[in-house]
Amino acid sequence: MTYEAFVRLVERLWEEIPPEFKRGLQGVHVLPEAKPESGLPGVWRLGEYLDPGPPSALGGFEGLGRHIALYHGSFRAVAGPGFDWEGEVWETLLHELRHHLESLAGRDDLVREDLRRLDAFRRGGPPEGGG
Repeated sequence: MTYEAFVRLVERLWEEIPPEFKRGLQGVHVLPEAKPESGLPGVWRLGEYLDPGPPSALGGFEGLGRHIALYHGSFRAVAGPGFDWEGEVWETLLHELRHHLESLAGRDDLVREDLRRLDAFRRGGPPEGGG
């Protein structure tokens, strides 16, 4: 899938999400590059939630806002024959949106779940609980 087609897909899926779930979110950035997962050769980060944290951290972040980033190059790196682009983009968007909603609620359940999966990968086993 081309970068341009990927952007259109993300835009279409993003519009399907009700506004109340996007409260406090500046938007979605669709980036052309791939983002390798640090310390895990061959593992790619498809998306991430970018939260600058509280204004007191590291001198403040006023104006930066909260964002979701999706990495087209990472999707391309994992896509093989029969890859479900729409399903994977949708799953990734919802995953990152859950990070946002948990952040607004002062929770980090999904962060801890993601860290457990990465730890399982680093130990050489399959990630617990899927993608």
